[in-house]
Amino acid sequence: MTVFKHPLFLLLLPLLGVLAGLARAQSARRLNSAPVPTGLPARESLRSVLFSLLPFWGRVLAITLLIFALARPQKAARGEAPPSEGIDIMLTLDTSGSMAAEDFAPYNRLEAAKAAAAAFVKKRHNDRIGATVFGGTALLTCPLTLDYQSVLELLDSTYLDMTKAEGTAVGDAIITAVNHLKDSKAKSKVIVLLTDGRSNVGMVTDLPLAARTAAAYDIKIYTIGTAGKGRAKVTTGDPAQPVVYIEEDLDEPTLREIAGLTGGEFYRAKNYAELDKIYSKIDALEKTKFEAKTYTNYTDLYLYLLAPALALLAALYVLERTYFRVIP
Repeated sequence: MTVFKHPLFLLLLPLLGVLAGLARAQSARRLNSAPVPTGLPARESLRSVLFSLLPFWGRVLAITLLIFALARPQKAARGEAPPSEGIDIMLTLDTSGSMAAEDFAPYNRLEAAKAAAAAFVKKRHNDRIGATVFGGTALLTCPLTLDYQSVLELLDSTYLDMTKAEGTAVGDAIITAVNHLKDSKAKSKVIVLLTDGRSNVGMVTDLPLAARTAAAYDIKIYTIGTAGKGRAKVTTGDPAQPVVYIEEDLDEPTLREIAGLTGGEFYRAKNYAELDKIYSKIDALEKTKFEAKTYTNYTDLYLYLLAPALALLAALYVLERTYFRVIP
């Protein structure tokens, strides 16, 4: 959008039009009253025509450009300033073998978790997001970042048994996530921990203590239990036993306690639709609240008018003292 910093100068344009009209009319009367020589060479006639047009209309055009330049045209670009502080979120996903259970149609548990987490990431703005995976141990797969595309790519590349260690180390997962959040200066720090089982291995076996450690650093934990009721089918890929069934083993009381100790919430998802709604609830709860601050950047454009105006006046000055100097 183009705006003028000093628009009052534009009021000179009508005045210029009136003066140009009067001057042109007066010049026409003088020409009509003067004798017109005949038999001029074509070149001389062309020069006369140019002399009658260029000096006058060239100056009118140059003055018009100068008036627009005085009005100070500017290109205005408006934008919105992001908040100086957002929320730091660590997504913590269980990749143990039981996450292959196929009770989250059309996905297995891990693929459902990845899809819901990806949808969650796409809704965020101005918040840093990282990712941790765990099985028998815990690994940081994505440090906190504003590069959401990288987060999505790393989520997509998460696979079953990614830690190469059997079991479910929920305590280790919490402490690993805490270690990457504890020094954050964000106004809010959040762990979203998703699992389908109970903690049975790892260096950190006292889960309430792990939760209190998170709370000591003002880190809130939202726990999500992903397991349908009853037995769940797992495709093994073994021709001898292509399918096995696993029993429900979700430690709901402990997950609820972990969330409660940190000021978070516990959620139970028994299918993909419920899981997607849970992430939407967390997204609504953990929003960066700020007043939008708009700003406008101005880029001056007057030089694009001033330079041609001065060049035109200079050209007319030279022509009047050379090509137009002798007039028949």
